Amino acid sequence: MPRALSRRSVRDGGPQAVRSASSERAAYHRLVIEGLPGAEFVARGIEDLSRAVASQEALLVSIGAARLRRIGLQIPEPLSSAEDRLYALLALSDPDSAHSRYNALIRRLVSFERSAECAAP
Repeated sequence: MPRALSRRSVRDGGPQAVRSASSERAAYHRLVIEGLPGAEFVARGIEDLSRAVASQEALLVSIGAARLRRIGLQIPEPLSSAEDRLYALLALSDPDSAHSRYNALIRRLVSFERSAECAAP
């Protein structure tokens, strides 16, 4: 039986083929995502999350992490209480406009998510 499995895995490409398909999918997502609205926020957020930096972008990606993963993006561990933390961060610089800026960032995230879902194969 193990011999048959090894033949099958060789015939099907085995683990190497799985890694190759995974990296091709990641490359495809990078190409498609670059032109979408809000892509710069998401890219910066993913980068900041990977370094555990609690930036506006990282908090925004944390808010949308589940949906972004369903789209196929590899998202690092999201920050906890991202919604509250993002609002508090925005309120630090200008409390009077924090609510409208928070809503604008959320709209930008949702716009990106919807566009990425439409662009996904």
